[in-house]
Amino acid sequence: MAKKDSNVIAQNKKASHDYHIEETFEAGMVLQGTEIKSIRAGKMNIKDAFAKIQNGEIYLWNAHINTYEQGNRYNHDPLRTRKLLLHKKQINQLIGASKEEGYAIVPLKVYIKNGFAKVLIGLAKGKKKFDKREDLKKKDAKREIERAFRDKQRV
Repeated sequence: MAKKDSNVIAQNKKASHDYHIEETFEAGMVLQGTEIKSIRAGKMNIKDAFAKIQNGEIYLWNAHINTYEQGNRYNHDPLRTRKLLLHKKQINQLIGASKEEGYAIVPLKVYIKNGFAKVLIGLAKGKKKFDKREDLKKKDAKREIERAFRDKQRV
């Protein structure tokens, strides 16, 4: 029987506001013993996190995983860098794209899939200020249309 895959633990909502997400990749994380327990408890924050390529490997920086309450001396450092697991072809694709100016690798969400913690990372290009304003205008217009449609159906 397949397990539920909509088990989102942490989400980076600011990423879609600050970046155009061009491509997404699902990556596994190398974790220590108490980290997975904290993630399953929902004690993770990826608001300021980013991914960086070093020596042909991808690492997740600034992802905050709270210490596990019953972990005592075996607890982990909350802000340590964590290695992400991707296929070599995907890593090479990210290396090539991230060398272009204006591109970044941003974590979008963390979730549990089949018992493993996964990170959805996106190849993102930074938005300009006018792009952000355009997106807000579109969002407001869509909200107004939905509100009008909903009110029309009630009558």
